[in-house]
Amino acid sequence: MLHKSPVTNAPTVTVGKNNKHDSAERHIKGTALYIDDIREPLGTLHLAPGYAQASCGKIKSLDLSAVKSAPGVVAVLTAKDIPGVNDCSPAMGDDMILADGRILFHGQVIFAVAAKSHLEARKAARLAKIEIEETTPMVTVEDGLEKDASVLPPYEFLRGSPDEVIASSPNKITDSFHIGGQEHFYLEGQIAMAIPGDDGEILVHSSTQHPTEIQHTVAKMLGVQDAAVVCECRRMGGAFGGKESQAAQWAALSALVAHVTGRPAKMRLDRDDDMIMTGKRHDQACHWQAGYDDQGKLTAVNVEFNSRCGCSADLSLGVNDRTMFHADNSYYYPQARILSRRVMTNTVSNTAFRGFGGPQGMVFSERMMDTIAIKLGMDPLDVRKVNFYGDEGRNITPFGMQVQDNILDELVSELESTSDYRNRRKEIAAFNEKSPFLKKGLALNPVKFGISFTLKHLNQAGALVHVYTDGSVQVNHGGTEMGQGLYTKVAQVVAEEFGIDLDHVQITATKTDKVPNTAPTAASSGSDMNGMAAKQAAQTIKDRLTELASKLYQVDKTAISFAHNKVKVGDQEIAFAELTQQAFLERVSLSSTGYYATPHITWDRDTKDGRPFLYFAYGACCAEVTIDTLTGEMKVDRIDILHDVGKSLNPAIDIGQIEGGFVQGMGWLTTEELVYDDQGRLRTHAPSTYKIPTASDIPEDFRVNLWNSTGNREDTIYRSKAVGEPPVMLATAVFSAVTNAIASLSPGQVPQINTPATPENILRSVQDMKKRDRKASVKIMGEE
Repeated sequence: MLHKSPVTNAPTVTVGKNNKHDSAERHIKGTALYIDDIREPLGTLHLAPGYAQASCGKIKSLDLSAVKSAPGVVAVLTAKDIPGVNDCSPAMGDDMILADGRILFHGQVIFAVAAKSHLEARKAARLAKIEIEETTPMVTVEDGLEKDASVLPPYEFLRGSPDEVIASSPNKITDSFHIGGQEHFYLEGQIAMAIPGDDGEILVHSSTQHPTEIQHTVAKMLGVQDAAVVCECRRMGGAFGGKESQAAQWAALSALVAHVTGRPAKMRLDRDDDMIMTGKRHDQACHWQAGYDDQGKLTAVNVEFNSRCGCSADLSLGVNDRTMFHADNSYYYPQARILSRRVMTNTVSNTAFRGFGGPQGMVFSERMMDTIAIKLGMDPLDVRKVNFYGDEGRNITPFGMQVQDNILDELVSELESTSDYRNRRKEIAAFNEKSPFLKKGLALNPVKFGISFTLKHLNQAGALVHVYTDGSVQVNHGGTEMGQGLYTKVAQVVAEEFGIDLDHVQITATKTDKVPNTAPTAASSGSDMNGMAAKQAAQTIKDRLTELASKLYQVDKTAISFAHNKVKVGDQEIAFAELTQQAFLERVSLSSTGYYATPHITWDRDTKDGRPFLYFAYGACCAEVTIDTLTGEMKVDRIDILHDVGKSLNPAIDIGQIEGGFVQGMGWLTTEELVYDDQGRLRTHAPSTYKIPTASDIPEDFRVNLWNSTGNREDTIYRSKAVGEPPVMLATAVFSAVTNAIASLSPGQVPQINTPATPENILRSVQDMKKRDRKASVKIMGEE
């Protein structure tokens, strides 16, 4: 279905088209500028972090004499050199820029070295003599629970009396499993460069999803006003949530060195240091009970998520709340208790990651569906369908929000047909019957993901649009570009408003002195919010131009339209650039700001009442896998995805996001394993020990289609829907397919497997299934 202008109802020219990413050619050629590519000012210093080898304890002594005398070293800074507040946390005030007095995790930065070169700084940092009075670290969730340690109070949703209902249900089950974490592994590591200016002013180039937070952090650290600090970000080489809050520390250290020395300073973390010193996706120990009838329909659910938050709160409040918001995924829970404990450990503070807690909630719900299906001997898709949200009486979430735009039945049924799910189930059953060692699995899983920040005040965005007298346009907004195509989409919106070609719109770096007080680019809301803000700014200028044209040509405003780089004024056409020149001569402003606040968000966390999301995005994935029961190796054979993006702003970019998000989710659930030793030291801190998906892991048969939507029911930008995070959760189908393959070894037995489903974990589960199958056989023979 064609995109149409919400004003004129005419087909759009730029919006809804497969326009290439604005930096695509530069990415391919290697000419796109990242912070490490910016030409360094004369005298730029390079930073390296210094830390102890212990995980937690009191700092007994810190001898930095050898560090200070090392070749090339200009300055060595500790907490006492911070003139203002020693804090880089996003909200709670519990994250020190430089440790002072004690350390809480292995890798916590105690001092920073500034030297003439990056290598000299790194070598010098290793010369420190640090003595720690060590205490026993809490490493696992269980360690934290045993000591009743938390970074935030527990939080609960409760509907009805789930324990009583489960106890009286025809069928019931109790289960536990561990949901693994995930390293962001952005291609561009954490980096910042600070340049001092006049009278205490400072410019910070930061690879960050939240320039305003960098501005706040640097200002309070230096003891200056926010207005004295400018943060700029043109693009990031990936972020995935890892640069929402945790870019702040490195920007602060760069700014501190610039402030103390009066010289430009740059901090670029080495990959090992980056992985050791920055937070991950929260791993969680999940315990649950459910009651259900003989058709697999749920009667009640009771689930506890015990989340490893690390040593501080960071963004754990919102992340774990969103786990709870998505513990239902696509399913109606008649009665439910959903509890989240935010457990403290002596490990790096975990943080935002694409999906922001939602994937952990969803992987629980999908495991529950698979478990019920295995117990009842049913097709897992049939169990999923019978539990879908439905009409009145089955359309209220556990947190009280009504599901108004439910397309799950239609979307899943279409994918069921196009993926040939039913026939393939039969073929796989026949294959498994004949194949002694290789076993196949198939799963079709849905996704329902809420779009908006659950913190109401973050749902706002600003934009600044300039039109120049030659007809070219410059657009700036508060969103950041991390490869997801946000800049391109917003530029398309502005081009569409003015009726000009996309290449007439110049995209500029996100900068806090152009658009102030911005929210982070997160929660999949970048296009929704910044696109609307830019549209409003462009519309203001367009209204002024329309009024001018009406006045100059004596034509009613309704007879004026903008398209194809021209302005139709009654019966004549003039070039857009001609009208902008006339506007300058007539002293009509060609610059405007735009502002957007997401409507209808009313969530009150304390009362657990309101509407936390503007709408839901939907999708479904059918995954087929093959496992080797002798080695535990697994291969994804085929993927079919059907995803709902409303009326797509840019189908090519959206499909790219779906593919990338799915693969990242697949990595989280199958290959990416974080391993800490008993001292809380991360042992998988390099590509040699931490396996992200590569080209060879992507299924050869990979089919992605966009749902033929009539458009978002909410008044979003051109009726589109968010696409950044929901595709990650499509990968639960891969984990379910692995479960299905293992379950074929012993019908009726539920495989015990945690995420990620690495070869080792698959093999352990396979061996456990075979062991249980042998015991069952012996029991049957004994009875006979």
